[in-house]
Formats: sequence, C-alpha cells, structure tokens
Amino acid sequence: MEQHFRMFAAYNRWANERLYAAAAALNDDEYRRDMHAFFSSLHGTLNHLLVTDRIWLYRFTGEGEAPRALDAILFHRLEELTAARAKEDTRIIDWINGLDSSAIAGRFTYTTISDMRTISQRLAPALAHLFNHQTHHRGQAHAILTALGKSAPSFDLIQFQRTEEGRPYS
Repeated sequence: MEQHFRMFAAYNRWANERLYAAAAALNDDEYRRDMHAFFSSLHGTLNHLLVTDRIWLYRFTGEGEAPRALDAILFHRLEELTAARAKEDTRIIDWINGLDSSAIAGRFTYTTISDMRTISQRLAPALAHLFNHQTHHRGQAHAILTALGKSAPSFDLIQFQRTEEGRPYS
C-alpha cells in the first residue's frame, strides 16, 4: 500500500499543477463567477480543496492549520492560493513518503468539524478518501472550466503515469 498512496500523492500534485495553470489563464470574473457548483466558483472550489487537505493532515499528524469551516476562503488571491497549494502538496507527499505498512494499517482518532464527534478509524481508508475527495472536486473544477468555454486539462491517472514523474507507478 505504500507505493499505492505514494502514487496518489504524486498524482495529486501533478493534477493540481495542471488545474492551477488552467485557473491562472482565466480572468478574475471567470475565476470568481458563480457556476452553481457545490462551492460556487472555481475560487471557492480551490479554496475548499486546500481547506480539507489541511483539516485531514492535521487529523493525521496533529500539525499544521485546521480550518473550522469547509467553505472557508483561506486566500483571496489566486497567486497566494497557488503557492499555498504547492506547499500543501509537498507536505502531503513528504508525509505519505514517511509512512510504512504498519502505519498505513494503523488507526487514528480525530474530532469532526460539523458535529464535534470523536471518530477512530483505520488510516488506509481515510487516505483513500483524501485522494478521492481531491479527484471529486477536481472533476467539478473541470466542469466549471468547460462551462466557461475554456480548455480543461486531462486529470486522468493514466496520463500522469505516462509522465516522467508518474512512470515509476505504471
């Protein structure tokens, strides 16, 4: 499982870089336009993804920032959000690369944000959720770009596996 989650951590960064490059090509109105997505705009969607990654990494490690609202806007400027996203992706990769099979098979405990319940669960399914959640909202971001009439990049895992960075995972 170590290789599996390392692949998804590397893929996550690759896909986010492609998404943020597409976002940077938008004008400010397009970037912030309410597209009736779950978090309204591309701006809201990208902030949400950073929020949730920070929440989960805090749950996993006990370190870093843990926003208190899923719809928090952490950064108002795309440039600042892009830099924070890159740092978070590196943080995810570094942490995942430090896990061994024993840690992945282990459990962790955290408190939910929405109703303040204490949850104890296995780490592996939570990691699967972390990466699946990213994919889910990147799909929404792809739909936003398409609805804006823009070219949306491919986020297919197989595309990543055909890159130099992804080749070790194919």
